[in-house]
Amino acid sequence: MAKFQKENVELRKIYSSTLKEMIEEDKRVYVLEADLAEAISTNTLAESCKENYVNCGIMEANMIGAASGLSLIGKIPFVHTFSPFLTRRDFDQIFLSGAYAKNNIKLFGSDPGVYAQHNGGTHTSFEDIALMRTIPNAVVMSMTDSFMFKSILRQIKDIYGIHYFNGIRKNAYQIYDENDTFEIGKGKVVKDGKDVTIIACGIMVMEAVKAAEELEKEGISAAVIDMFTIKPIDKDLIIEYAEKTKGFVTAENHNIIGGLGSAVAEVLVENCPKVLKRVGVQDRFGQVGTLDYLQEEYKLTSSEIVKKAKEVLAQA
Repeated sequence: MAKFQKENVELRKIYSSTLKEMIEEDKRVYVLEADLAEAISTNTLAESCKENYVNCGIMEANMIGAASGLSLIGKIPFVHTFSPFLTRRDFDQIFLSGAYAKNNIKLFGSDPGVYAQHNGGTHTSFEDIALMRTIPNAVVMSMTDSFMFKSILRQIKDIYGIHYFNGIRKNAYQIYDENDTFEIGKGKVVKDGKDVTIIACGIMVMEAVKAAEELEKEGISAAVIDMFTIKPIDKDLIIEYAEKTKGFVTAENHNIIGGLGSAVAEVLVENCPKVLKRVGVQDRFGQVGTLDYLQEEYKLTSSEIVKKAKEVLAQA
C-alpha cells in the first residue's frame, strides 16, 4: 500500500492481533473490555486468550478499578472503550485508582471526536486529550496509522505507568511504513519546510499533508510534524521549527481548548513566542453526522489549515 492512501487493515484488527501476540509472549498482559469486544475485534481473544481476557460489561468505572487491582498484583492491563466513556466517565477512577496509586494501566479510547459519527454528541469526545493531560505523570498520545499503533502498543507494555492513547477503529490513512520508528515523547517530521510549520495529530496528520501539498502549489513551503505524543510534548522539536519557520498551525480532532494547540502554545509562550493559529473544534459539543459532514461542520479540513497557514504568514 502506498503512503497517503487508505490502509487495507483496520486499526482494531491491529489492536487485537498485537494483544494476542503480547499475551502469548507475556502472560502478565490482560485485556479488559466494556462490552465492546466485537466493536474492537477483541472477541476472538475471549476464546484464544480467555485466561487473560475480562469483559467487565458496561461498567467503565468498575473496569478501571479492576485494572488497578490487576496492576497491584503485577499484571499489565490494556483497557478499551469508546473515548468519552474512558475519559469523561472514568476520570476520577483513572486519576485516583490509577495514577495517584502509581498503577500501571494502558488506556485505549477509540473513535475520538468526529469519528463518533452517527453515535452522536453523547459518544463524542472533543476533550479526552485535555482531560488526560491534567493527570500527573500520564503519557497522552494519538495514533496516526497501523504502523505507529503496533509499535506503540509494544512499547508501552514495557513502560510502567498510565498511558492514554486514542485512535480510530477502522481504516486510517497510511503515513508510515515498516521502516519507520517511533519514540514516545518525540514528534515525527513527515515533511520538512521553511515558511510555516503545521503540527498535527491523529486523523489531522493526513489533512496537514494535503494542506502542505496545496500550499506548495502557491510557493509556500510548509513543514508537517506528527506530534503523536501530546504529553510529554517534544519541546525541542517545536523550538527547532520556531527558529526555522515563521510560525505555526496546529490541527487536531479535538477542542482547541486543552489539547494539542494548547500544548504547543505553552511551549511557544515560555520559550520562543511565534504566531500560532489553531485548527480544531471551537468549544462546541458533538452531533450526529457522516465523517465528511462533521469534518466540514467543525472545519477539520485541509482547506482550513491552508487558510490558517496564510494568516500566520500575513502576521509573521
